[in-house]
Amino acid sequence: MARIIVEEGESFESALRRFNKVVQGSRIINEVRNRRFFEKPSVIKKRKRAAKLRKSRRQSMKFAQLD
Repeated sequence: MARIIVEEGESFESALRRFNKVVQGSRIINEVRNRRFFEKPSVIKKRKRAAKLRKSRRQSMKFAQLD
């Protein structure tokens, strides 16, 4: 749960900006988007496998550029 403490004399806009940073940092918005609709377990596995493959390709490309 994202929480901030509003300082005395702090404007609403600055408190809202700080709250938005905390929410984005804790990835709450991404979690809500992912849970918006039901996904079958097979779809979840397929999505995670694709993400893992993309990440490994990026890593191999990074190491290939260093050589």
